[in-house]
Amino acid sequence: MDGEPVPAGPAPAVTIAGLGPGDLERLPASTRAVLLDESRRVIVRTMQHPAAVQLADLRTVEDCDDLYETGERFEDVYGAIVERVVRAAAQGPVVYAVPGSPLVGEIAVAGIRRLLGDAEVIVSESFVDAVLGAVGIDPLVDGFQLLNAHDLPVPLAIDKPTVIGHLDAPAVLADILVRLDRVLPEGTEVTVLRGLGSSDQLVRTGTIESIDVELAGVRTSLYVPGVGGGLVGVVSAMERLRRECPWDRAQTHQSLGRYLIEETFELADALAALPDAGAVDDGAYADVEEELGDVLLQVLFHAAIAAEAGGFDIDDVAEQLRRKLVRRHPHVFGDVEAPDADTVKANWDAIKAGEKGDPGGSALDGLPAHLPGLAAAAEVQRRAAKAGFDWPALPPVLDKVREELDELEHAIDTGEGVSHELGDVLFSVVNVVRHLDLDPELVVRSCVQRFADRFRRMEAEGPMEGLSLVEMDERWERAKRGA
Repeated sequence: MDGEPVPAGPAPAVTIAGLGPGDLERLPASTRAVLLDESRRVIVRTMQHPAAVQLADLRTVEDCDDLYETGERFEDVYGAIVERVVRAAAQGPVVYAVPGSPLVGEIAVAGIRRLLGDAEVIVSESFVDAVLGAVGIDPLVDGFQLLNAHDLPVPLAIDKPTVIGHLDAPAVLADILVRLDRVLPEGTEVTVLRGLGSSDQLVRTGTIESIDVELAGVRTSLYVPGVGGGLVGVVSAMERLRRECPWDRAQTHQSLGRYLIEETFELADALAALPDAGAVDDGAYADVEEELGDVLLQVLFHAAIAAEAGGFDIDDVAEQLRRKLVRRHPHVFGDVEAPDADTVKANWDAIKAGEKGDPGGSALDGLPAHLPGLAAAAEVQRRAAKAGFDWPALPPVLDKVREELDELEHAIDTGEGVSHELGDVLFSVVNVVRHLDLDPELVVRSCVQRFADRFRRMEAEGPMEGLSLVEMDERWERAKRGA
């Protein structure tokens, strides 16, 4: 990025030195001697560090701050720094100095070492060392994780003492606090540490709501105690309930079965209440969030019981699922082409059949016995369709519904086979729903919810007892218009 190509062939030695977390005087004398050696050209990554400023007061120093202005991405900046340092090394001995330690968070250092294998590295105290010292944590005894504020993992597991670095702007710190607030118990205190190792260092502890985002900066870090919130926290809570709660301790796989079915239906109700795609309803989403949690509870419950029996635990469940997702998405994790959703689904089904060692039985084998009627009808039809037994388009499916309605009317007139013909009508209607790529359970539940809402609006107008059919119809139409 500086214009001329990086020279080929062997290059003079480069020394990569860390400036530590704060003032220059905090560095060992041997490191300061290297930095002050006038026979070496010194390039610092940034002047936004007290040791760099103090070093510049004692000798000539070049910096790379201008590259941050020209690069659109951090990757571009790091590449330009590598080019600048390597090019300078072709002209004579160079010391490349970075904040903290060269081995912590310094991507350009890795690039320089790849190109110049003989580069000497002088390890120094990192900002992590300074943070651990300030908060009094022994990473071996207490556990520890270091996270980059620009690349937080999902899920965000704060089950051990955590340091979050790279909080270089108020907006970044604000986003981090929002993320933490979602996974930490209410009232959890965190610690902001700014400018450690300098005379003006600041260490401030408080609740997430009390943290001033203006404390963000290139030398700001956040310490979070390991409180076990979020996904990791709920797993721990489930384990404790199995130990200490008499009711939870008494449950078995069998006794919990009905709760899983109930919670799944409650989730289906919440999903049916969501607005059309593209619309947002915070209240409806809050209901879905709660019901998803209730279904997750059942997963955690069964995994905890299985772990106690020596079968499997929640990590085994997650890993089995991860492996299945990788196997069945070769277009993502492999080199298979899948240009559309239909191809993806066909690949999934073929891979699944291979995993099951398809014995060549019926396409309907393995249908879950506890599926509700509408869901069972849709699944049977889907499986039959895969075997080639299906209408090619929607019109003949609608014709079939009309045919079944005629047969139902005849059965009602004769008083014979009414239940049978009514079932055929419902089955045919499910086929229409399937051909429209909709879910019959959700369609019916949405309809039930609409009816209930309108009926309540009818009731709100006053007592319904004694109303004529015409008056009820008028009230119903008013309720529809108010939907």
